[in-house]
Amino acid sequence: MRPTFNHTGFSLIEMIIVIAITAIVGSMVAVFLRVPLESYVAQDRRARLTDTADTALRRMARDIRLALPNSVRVTTVGSVVYLEFLGTRSGGRYRAQGNDNLDFTNPAGDGSFDVLGPPIDMQAGDRIAVYNLGIPGADAWAVGTPGDTLAAYTGPTGSVSNIAIASKQFPLASPGNRFQVVDGPVSYVCNPGAGTLTRYWGYAIAAAQPTVFAAATPRALLANRVSVPVGSPCSFDYQPGVTERGGLVSMTLNLSQADETVRLVATTQVSNQP
Repeated sequence: MRPTFNHTGFSLIEMIIVIAITAIVGSMVAVFLRVPLESYVAQDRRARLTDTADTALRRMARDIRLALPNSVRVTTVGSVVYLEFLGTRSGGRYRAQGNDNLDFTNPAGDGSFDVLGPPIDMQAGDRIAVYNLGIPGADAWAVGTPGDTLAAYTGPTGSVSNIAIASKQFPLASPGNRFQVVDGPVSYVCNPGAGTLTRYWGYAIAAAQPTVFAAATPRALLANRVSVPVGSPCSFDYQPGVTERGGLVSMTLNLSQADETVRLVATTQVSNQP
């Protein structure tokens, strides 16, 4: 005699009812979760934009603080803003009297001088600046003129206590016997059309501020998504005489994504005591 089994299941109508109820419950849950999820995504987006803008402005501020005194300059072409300065790595004091002092009176120039204090770390391609005032007759940007305040370093790399330079008569002596070691020009370019903030370096010093850079020029992208809102998406402003011995660089950067814009403003003091 075969055993009898009772088979149970569900009908098509029951399955449709379950699907309908599940869809209704899911729709109700989605309504309540949509706003918190959108808020979380928006907050995360704003945090990322703020972090990018803050990192870029902090990098700019760190570089600007090391700028050669009186070397900062700003120009604008269309909506693109350019900020340029001569970066320094170190500095010290030169010997003004005695053995191998820096001579400012010899028209033929001086080719070396002793460093007062600890040795200076020098690298190939460095330049020595003395009393750069950023005015005609004492301007580091006046390349190849009598008012040029830069001299090319010609000595060995490494730590040195005597600095050899291409023979030069500097225009003016520093009241504090100071000199700076310049490693080259640096430009920050904010281009709203391309949506980028880019750092350029490793190019030649020129009297006119460059607004076009060769493809081989070293560069680093600091920020993208630079916005193009009504008004100024980015601005650099330099005021050279805010204090007796310093200037002020003001920087504004707007970054946008998904119809949201983050605006950060920062200021950096520039030491203009040569």
